[in-house]
Amino acid sequence: MSEVLNVEEIFASKVFTLGKMKERLTRKVYQEVKSVMDHGGELSKGAADVVAKAMKDWAVENGATHYTHWFQPLTGITAEKHDSFVTHPDEEGKMLMEFSGKELIKGEPDASSFPSGGLRATFEARGYTVWDITSPAFLKEDATGVILCVPTAFCSYKGEALDKKTPLLRSMEAVSQQAIRIVRLFGNKEATKVVASVGPEQEYFLVDREKYLQRKDLIFAGRTLFGAPAPKGQEMEDHYFGTIRERIGSYMKDLNVELWKLGVTAKTQHNEVAPAQHELAPIYETANIAVDHNQLVMETMKKVAGRHGMTCLLHEKPFAGVNGSGKHNNWSLATDNGVNMLDPGETPNENMQFLLVLACILKAVDTHADLLRQSAADVGNDHRLGANEAPPAIISVFLGEQLEDVVKQLVETGMADHAIQGGKLETGVSTLPETDKDATDRNRTSPFAFTGNKFEFRMVGSSDSIASPNTTLNAIVAEAFCEAADELEKVKEEDFEIAVHDLIKKYLTKHQRIIFNGNGYSDEWVKEAQRRGLPNIKSMVEASSALTTDKAIKLFEKFGIFTKAELESREEVLYETYSKSINIEALTMIDMAKKQYIPAVIKYTKTLADTVIAVKEAGADSSVQSAVLSEVTAKLAESKKALIALEETMAKAAAIEDQKELAFFFKDKVHVAMDELRAPIDALEMLVDKKVWPVPSYGDLIFEV
Repeated sequence: MSEVLNVEEIFASKVFTLGKMKERLTRKVYQEVKSVMDHGGELSKGAADVVAKAMKDWAVENGATHYTHWFQPLTGITAEKHDSFVTHPDEEGKMLMEFSGKELIKGEPDASSFPSGGLRATFEARGYTVWDITSPAFLKEDATGVILCVPTAFCSYKGEALDKKTPLLRSMEAVSQQAIRIVRLFGNKEATKVVASVGPEQEYFLVDREKYLQRKDLIFAGRTLFGAPAPKGQEMEDHYFGTIRERIGSYMKDLNVELWKLGVTAKTQHNEVAPAQHELAPIYETANIAVDHNQLVMETMKKVAGRHGMTCLLHEKPFAGVNGSGKHNNWSLATDNGVNMLDPGETPNENMQFLLVLACILKAVDTHADLLRQSAADVGNDHRLGANEAPPAIISVFLGEQLEDVVKQLVETGMADHAIQGGKLETGVSTLPETDKDATDRNRTSPFAFTGNKFEFRMVGSSDSIASPNTTLNAIVAEAFCEAADELEKVKEEDFEIAVHDLIKKYLTKHQRIIFNGNGYSDEWVKEAQRRGLPNIKSMVEASSALTTDKAIKLFEKFGIFTKAELESREEVLYETYSKSINIEALTMIDMAKKQYIPAVIKYTKTLADTVIAVKEAGADSSVQSAVLSEVTAKLAESKKALIALEETMAKAAAIEDQKELAFFFKDKVHVAMDELRAPIDALEMLVDKKVWPVPSYGDLIFEV
């Protein structure tokens, strides 16, 4: 009989929660900490020392020997440098374990070795990590021991943001300040801030580790660069929500336990659409904590997979021909006195605050569609977006029938006197209970969909940090709120209701082109979007320049989220990242083709040739053997030719110095040459005896887990 798991007991057992702080800190210090968390400010030196000692004592009691400032550089993953709690022994040789307030609040990693896009020169090494008091410290336990992890922001010596968290925190403050202006206009005097909440759904693949280690492409690139389709893919639609296999279920159970200990509210687990693909979804949290936790989710998924003899693949498209993985970013805004600004209520047509918020968000998304698209751009996502398995690369907003009808009424008449209701679900079965229907259906093809009381940004890639999408969302909505508040705050009280109606109608009329409830996968939508003037940005490289338009710089500088230099640096980092990623993929393809595929096929052609000769000498018909030999040698020659072409293209890339030019060369030339090498080798996989094929096939990888 399996051991009974007490989730309530283990939850957040590895987290230095507010509850643990309250138990271990003096009342005065605890109140100071809470005040800084809720309202900003800076801890006094004395309070910082008390918190540090309490944090250290708790960590040591749980086996910790080291601490680290855990941060999120522009690599998109996390970074950590471990320091032990040990200090100089005393006169009697006794070792003391110490952790000061200064060590808690500030660290100093080398800033020159992380991507900076030119913000930092190689010789300018100083950078600082600064404690994010709003995100709780936690314990990580692995082969290195137990480590106290202190979530931090990462900035240069000159104060420029070198990470994902600092801009996110800035954007959260910006949207809170502007959203408070909106709720004040509607009489909410109790709220002191508005919090952006996020719930990211995480998709992933699991493959057998022994098979994974036989694939250099999975090891170096995170995706298969070669591979013929398996006889069966996802066409039977039998994997989605299907019974979870024992090995996978055991993994999911251990993953949940590890995440619960870390305070991650892992809620939902299921099989996804593609074979070997699965999903985990948490409950909503404050945006910066959700970002931290999603990083922990990805790290923990990989670590736990290793214990089960598997490897977790987070690449957006690890296998061609089956669905890739995304990360649906569910985003909402709520006041600290419990008002969800995206809750339409029973009669959304009468909810003026909601309608103004909705109109502002539509305006924000339409005005900055290029920025929102850029925020979800990464190398792997180029394989996924617009591929009839994920939202198209065109940004649009799904509102559903109810809200679309309300918008139509407001645009056409300036008033909405009714709202479509959901009604009752009729099943035609007398023993089934009568249930209420939602007022609107869902739309899985929409990149930005309203889903009842939140927006679901469906474009984000599975391996990507959710910090950038939420920074952008917060920023563009803050701008729209600010402009609305600027207009409405000037209006006299007796004219306010008319002014709100007029502003809502104005925004909805001007930005209704962004609303689309139909099939985002259809060719007709691509044409219609072009007619509407909506941008269709198809790749990461094309999207990167959205960061440095005059419009973007004005937006981010206005709210202190990014400086122009920080935006330019990020654009440069994106070009570098794209080029480096494709460079690794191309070199891996060359390596595999030269050392594995072509040698294996050459050996096979000798076997075939010997067979042809033997059959002929026996006086039998050798036409089948000869035909197979001819087909294989033709594809082998095609492979060799494509290999040489890819090597020549890579040589040209090496001569390009400008990062933007290089990134476009990799997209337009190298990527094409890679596809031309893959095609004949994938064809050979269908011709060559499986016993001599040098790597596990798609069938081996996605069905034998």
